[in-house]
Amino acid sequence: MTLTTTAVLVPLLPFLGAVAGLLLGRRAPGFVRPLAVLPTLAAAALALSVAVEQGGGPATDVATRFTPTGSVPIDLALHIDGFAALIAVLVGVVATCVQIYSTGYLRDDPRYPSYAALVSLFTSAMLLVVYTGDLMLLLVGWEVMGICSYFLVGHYWETEAARAASLKAFLVTKLGDVPFLFGIFALAVDAGTFRITGILGQVASGGLDHPTLIALLLLAGVAGKSAQFPLHTWLPDAMAGPTPVSALIHAATMVAAGVYVVARLLPVFAASAAALVVLAVMAAITMVGSGLAALAQDDIKRVLAYSTIGQLGYMLGALAVGDRGAAVFHLLSHGAFKALLFLGAGVIIHASGTNSLAAMSRMSGLSRRIPDAYWTVTVALLALAAIPPFAGFFSKEAVLGAAEHAATGGAHGIPGAAGWTVLISGLLTALLTAAYAARLWLLAFKGKGTEVPDHGPQPVVMNATLWVLFVPTVAFGLAGPYLPDWFDGRSLTPTLNTSVLGTGVALVGGLVTYATWRHTSALAARAPLGAVAVAPDAAPGLAEELAIESHAPAYGDVAGAPDPADPGRLLLGPLHRHAAAGFHLDAVYSALFVRPVRAAATLVRFLDREVVDTYVRGAGTAPRWLGAAVRRAQTGNVQTYLGALLAGSLVLAVAAVLVATGTGA
Repeated sequence: MTLTTTAVLVPLLPFLGAVAGLLLGRRAPGFVRPLAVLPTLAAAALALSVAVEQGGGPATDVATRFTPTGSVPIDLALHIDGFAALIAVLVGVVATCVQIYSTGYLRDDPRYPSYAALVSLFTSAMLLVVYTGDLMLLLVGWEVMGICSYFLVGHYWETEAARAASLKAFLVTKLGDVPFLFGIFALAVDAGTFRITGILGQVASGGLDHPTLIALLLLAGVAGKSAQFPLHTWLPDAMAGPTPVSALIHAATMVAAGVYVVARLLPVFAASAAALVVLAVMAAITMVGSGLAALAQDDIKRVLAYSTIGQLGYMLGALAVGDRGAAVFHLLSHGAFKALLFLGAGVIIHASGTNSLAAMSRMSGLSRRIPDAYWTVTVALLALAAIPPFAGFFSKEAVLGAAEHAATGGAHGIPGAAGWTVLISGLLTALLTAAYAARLWLLAFKGKGTEVPDHGPQPVVMNATLWVLFVPTVAFGLAGPYLPDWFDGRSLTPTLNTSVLGTGVALVGGLVTYATWRHTSALAARAPLGAVAVAPDAAPGLAEELAIESHAPAYGDVAGAPDPADPGRLLLGPLHRHAAAGFHLDAVYSALFVRPVRAAATLVRFLDREVVDTYVRGAGTAPRWLGAAVRRAQTGNVQTYLGALLAGSLVLAVAAVLVATGTGA
């Protein structure tokens, strides 16, 4: 097969698997798992074949006219370069791991057939976004992912938490998609085409008339899809969905799509210095805020959710300083270790006896019972904290190095303010990342909560998947020297300054967290029995609010009393309560948007009921009264009719005489 044919099959196979799964899932249950795994596995293999054949050579760009529109045409276009080929491999590998893992994690779930089909459709949509060369086709994949996330996050629709989370994810991302759509239209009108290569050609020749407006409109969609401030609040709540779905969303689809679009259209953003500064500030606020919030969460998945938000901030920070290679390198590296972290969290949750959640403060004894998850998650957390020699160190240092380069004036056309913003916030986030990674490891595996009941051995496929993802988590960083030819030619080798600073602050963050944990553990050990209690600012009611199945036990029932030795409380101090609540952004949005809209709706309902309906009822009352009066006259008695006729004739005769008399006078 040619490269083009192979590339077309990559998104097509999961799509066909999804259609077949939806049609045959209930009629032929024996085909469900093969239809879930095999098309996705084949797509991953073909994506790897495309990457090997494409390599770092010139981009493959083919297209055919889809339909004439009378103005800007729409093309069925395929565009594959080095970084698109590598991201497609990431999507295929992670999606395959998720599908295989799900066969064990959801083996007794009655809705597994529809779940597996939606995961395949989700995968197909992301692959379409990666490979397409036309913005309208990209928008199709973009929106299909939004629909799939709505259904998958709400998989456990029996609970209020899952229903609310799916609706919130859909609405918040749609809030960003509206300006994103206008941005695409404005970009196409300025450039005269939806083709990405044509748009970039126009940018190179200075053909865009409104680069700042277009970039800001597109950024709104990116903020929604990639969960960046201020549209990031949907992602932590989306943890109410099945854990494998969380792994897919956080590692390879949905949130990665926004970063990919900015990377693909980076010259459009680079044409506006104001847009780059806005992107840098957005990334900085997101990184630091999510790091503080992660340090205060108790649910292991919410910690990882805020972690993803922060790591996406790193990627967009790299793009803000004009380094697409560093951003995509970190996207690939993050995809490997974040998928491992979420699937490892799934093993922890499975061992805890729930379907979707696990409170770290109530864990104890897990390191002995789930050794596969213990060792793989430990390494993944080291990669997340950017400790050498794991993958996260190399990719994060590439981002910090790019920020330093821009801050010192080495990046042509990039504002120095953007470089300093990304560099300082990136170093602070490295400190916070190591702190919450160390806290997660200490509470989950070395915690002093009540021993979690043994719920039996983990399915083999779940543990095997962890070890598959363990390999790129350990080794992918070593590929950095070979990747510049696949990207823009810029070196991805860590620089001395940022390597020392980044690793130094990460070690400080981890060691301070460990020392704080030892201190709080000693205090708890010396305290009288029952004297140590959970602080009242803890995230309230997580078990009852977010428990996934109606029969799933609450945290306290699963793992007993909470561990009082939580270093996050001491480290954050009075900030802990606010960080645990995500700095009350949902409350702010409720006050600014939800309550006014509800008040307006109440007013409209009152006006409709008391004013409009009154006129409508009045307009109907008068004819009804007239009809009632006329109906009384219709007695059916001929004598009555003749009498009325005679009386009427007499009245008319008298009136005629009076008129005639008046005229004669």
